[in-house]
Amino acid sequence: MLDAVVVGAGPNGLTAAVELARRGFSVALFEARDTVGGGARTEELTLPGFRHDPCSAAHPLGINSPAFRALPLERYGLQWLHADLPMAHPFPDGTAAVLSRSVGETAASFGARDAGAYRRLVEPFLPQWDTLARDFMSLPLTALPRDPVTLARFGLVGLPPSTWLTRRFHDERAKTLFAGLVAHVMAPLSGFATGAVGLVFALAAHARGWPVARGGSQAISDALAAYLTDLGGTIHTDYEVKRLDDLPPARAYVFDTSPTALARIAGFGRYYERYRYGPGVFKVDYALDGPVPWTAKEARAAGTVQIGADSAEIGTALRAASRDGRAPDRPFMITVQPSAVDPTRAPAGKHVFWAYAHVPNGWTGDLTDAIERQLERFAPGFRDRVLARATAGPPELAARNANYVGGDIGTGAVAGLQLLLRPKLTLSPYRTPHPAVFICSSATPPGPGVHGMSGHNAAKAVWKRLRQT
Repeated sequence: MLDAVVVGAGPNGLTAAVELARRGFSVALFEARDTVGGGARTEELTLPGFRHDPCSAAHPLGINSPAFRALPLERYGLQWLHADLPMAHPFPDGTAAVLSRSVGETAASFGARDAGAYRRLVEPFLPQWDTLARDFMSLPLTALPRDPVTLARFGLVGLPPSTWLTRRFHDERAKTLFAGLVAHVMAPLSGFATGAVGLVFALAAHARGWPVARGGSQAISDALAAYLTDLGGTIHTDYEVKRLDDLPPARAYVFDTSPTALARIAGFGRYYERYRYGPGVFKVDYALDGPVPWTAKEARAAGTVQIGADSAEIGTALRAASRDGRAPDRPFMITVQPSAVDPTRAPAGKHVFWAYAHVPNGWTGDLTDAIERQLERFAPGFRDRVLARATAGPPELAARNANYVGGDIGTGAVAGLQLLLRPKLTLSPYRTPHPAVFICSSATPPGPGVHGMSGHNAAKAVWKRLRQT
């Protein structure tokens, strides 16, 4: 009998398997797709030689993840590549605010009136960033806080809505960039703890940047899989699990799946019926004949580029997708240009480009034209560079990755108390009604992102049980 079986080979499932195998437990991992990866894959979606990331592309939480940093992933081929700027946010007038590794450069891009306010916001937390990151990414109660005072100070700043936090800024440049940071988790700007979301992304950039993985996000998954194999774990792909009886006997079962799928497989009935899924996304992967012709020079040097004219436009787009049930006319967009720093991603002189916008959960329309009209506002002539495009709305994303229910790439709404307390109101979020069944997906704390911490935290709960039985 195996010690543990893990279902789902996304970053969290892989991390959970690795953490258990590192501690001497026998582990087998089962994945429905033909390759490991989940939200961290790389495929030729458009033309030969153009390697795209179907989901996550830039990894501020990955490079800052306490779980990943504790593993020898570089030994298995993972290499982080950094653009000159982690992120830029261009404006219609051809200028841009930036999120730089340097706090000073970032503050200066906001203008004189807000430079000091930004420094006062982030500089108190930067010296304790590694401890702070471990503390809030290990919550709840998987570990006692190492620096409870700093964590409490962070909570006082971050738990109110982001609209409260941005009141300290006078001008629109800082407010807009920060609104874009919050929108990465598709949460309304006025939501609970959204200030913390924006602050985490900013601190992550200053601490270690927003890199891409050399060769694509698949490199993260492949490194985890190779390490797991070296530790003696086994990986089975093309193996869809429909019920617990489909799996071999084990002392514990760990699911990197949505709560909905887990309830169906394990026979939990309506146990997760109150769990809410958030907006979906509409994503376009582009093969380009040259770099994106951004008007703002800062955007040409950035790995990630946020698109939204001002904080009001961003807020309107978020409300349309999350509350009004319609696709926004001027969508807020997150874009990544991996080949600006990694030439292996496209043929010589060509580029890959990644963009997505928020739409209602399960939306079946086509947002391509609205996305490209937005891009043309900030990069005139963009359409002339397009060689091919691959589009994926909520149905296509859900078909590609079953965790993305209705196209929700966060595996659950990141809003209200569900931002922190997911998938249920409990002090043991990784446990389920069955004592031998656990959940480790992004539906558990600390939530969405390629960081492996949900898997790491769940593995702690699993190995405590295994040592007791």
